[in-house]
Amino acid sequence: MTIKVIAFDADDTLWVNEPYFREAEEKFCSLLEDYMPHHSISQELFKTEMQNLALYGYGVKGFMLSMIETAMRVSNNTVPHGIIEKAIQYGKDLLGKPIELLDGMEETLHLLKKKYRLVVATKGDLLDQERKLKKSGLEHYFHHIEIMSDKQETDYQKLIRHLDINPGEFLMIGNSLKSDIMPVLAIGGHAVHIPYHTTWAHEKMEHSIDHINFRQAETIKDILPDLLS
Repeated sequence: MTIKVIAFDADDTLWVNEPYFREAEEKFCSLLEDYMPHHSISQELFKTEMQNLALYGYGVKGFMLSMIETAMRVSNNTVPHGIIEKAIQYGKDLLGKPIELLDGMEETLHLLKKKYRLVVATKGDLLDQERKLKKSGLEHYFHHIEIMSDKQETDYQKLIRHLDINPGEFLMIGNSLKSDIMPVLAIGGHAVHIPYHTTWAHEKMEHSIDHINFRQAETIKDILPDLLS
């Protein structure tokens, strides 16, 4: 490989994220069990999130608004104010969560920075992702930070042009086949998929990948021998 730039997804690749959302969702569903079974509330919330993605994008704020909208809908606009207040607080709690780095991440970045330009390529709410990156203590490892509204082929092409490299010189590392892997392979880049034990339903794919530029790894440390050789 003639890799010059390695891009990292942020949430559930650099640090823990999705378990916090699932914890908040569990609390929210429990609040509304007088109106609908727990699993049905979860399905309704996911449906609302999908309908709102084009309006709110990805991140905590869209999740919070979707919780409020779901509570109003399933209760036929009779939900007590206290439940709405709790939903808002669950969102604020998410914004205040500590940053828990995934195992081996800082050591890996330290080693890779000696040989490559490192960037963050993530989607989500701008303020929240900037906050998490600053709190992580990892910011100084990265040459460039790209916070995208989405991760489609055109978004990666724009990033690669900005970095002034060819697609074949770009490697993306992430936990989502849908967002981090497939679009990059489609434009001629390289990609490493490192699954995380908790994945948002929107990011899940039942897909077998057979591509010369693709690799699957169990942990971030597994890819170091090839990249540092």
